[in-house]
Amino acid sequence: MPDSRPYLESHPYIDFKVDLRDTSPTTWVLLGEAKSKAQHVGRSLLSPKAAAELLSVYLAKGLLATTAIEGNTLSEEEVLRVLEGTSDLPPSREYLEREVKNVLEAYNLAREELLGDPGLPFSVDRIREYNRLILKDLDLEEGVVPGQIRSHSVVVGTYRAVPAEDAEHLLARLCDWLNSDEFDAPDDAPRLAASLAIVKAVVAHLYLAWIHPFGDGNGRTARLLELQILLAAGFPVPTCQLLSNHYNQTRSEYYRQLALSSRAPNGLAAFLGYAAQGFVDQLKEQLAVIRQQLFEDRWTQFVHQTFGGRSSGTDVRRLHLVLDVSRSFHSSGEPVAKRAIPELTPRLAAAYATKTEKTLTRDLNAIKKLVLLRQESGGWVPADEQIRGLQPPAVDGVLWDGE
Repeated sequence: MPDSRPYLESHPYIDFKVDLRDTSPTTWVLLGEAKSKAQHVGRSLLSPKAAAELLSVYLAKGLLATTAIEGNTLSEEEVLRVLEGTSDLPPSREYLEREVKNVLEAYNLAREELLGDPGLPFSVDRIREYNRLILKDLDLEEGVVPGQIRSHSVVVGTYRAVPAEDAEHLLARLCDWLNSDEFDAPDDAPRLAASLAIVKAVVAHLYLAWIHPFGDGNGRTARLLELQILLAAGFPVPTCQLLSNHYNQTRSEYYRQLALSSRAPNGLAAFLGYAAQGFVDQLKEQLAVIRQQLFEDRWTQFVHQTFGGRSSGTDVRRLHLVLDVSRSFHSSGEPVAKRAIPELTPRLAAAYATKTEKTLTRDLNAIKKLVLLRQESGGWVPADEQIRGLQPPAVDGVLWDGE
């Protein structure tokens, strides 16, 4: 007996098929680039402190992004304080903190489940639990129950979700599809695994958004599935927050692409291209942050090596002068004027409190001879080009484009 479910007429594009022949060559290049850049993130050798800061910052960005898309107005600094347990929002804004904490709790559950079993299959009950956590203790519209499949029609903007009687059936089919080998790399092309994991993540996001099985929180639940699939595929933790960040930064385009994905002939492929481009752009920005951290760590080591462990008061003062001027320049991009150096940091202020300008001049001349600082028209800058030995003099060529 043929299936006569209502969604077959109202939502015929929900067919649990992905024809990758519709995917443009540009998108495939982007998927490969995303894999490569994610590997670079994962292989970066950061100090424990720097790594912890990176994880915290990008977790905050991800939590902010997925809730901001739905209207949360907290800033990144406020979300960081929520993570640190130091938030002091007034009662009128406490619900915004609850939204963030709910997504964090759902994320932590998904992460713990994956740590226990990376191959843990998707199930309707698991996705319902994610939605329950996401909506826990929030003021919701009448008829919306956290974690419960909706029993009423839903219209989001101009999009009408699948009929309520089909919602649980389609969610179960989505789980079966994601648990199948549909998105596995072919035996003769194992290197496609990471690219296909991105495809799977984006497709899971789209299908859950199309089905819209819950009365609320569908977008946050969809983006959590997307993140979970990337985690399960072995993508570094901070990279798994980046798609949500991309969607939030391009929110109007995100909604436009979501709408087109269910209407245009190649809507799914177009959304995949949009997501892949954003993922690559976000990875480039993340790698720039990591590279800067690595560069500053290496420069600090080089400065210490140049001083050779000398520990006299004069040498320590000059060492701190180099490091603090370097840090200021790397942070602002502006040379440090000589007159500003004695008050640049608390330790320099203490070191020069009883010294004359001649002492500072002698220090700068000695450091200049060590080729650690050099003078420019606006002041002093680190002579850090000497640790950029393999970098060409100009980095605006094709090889460095966009990096």
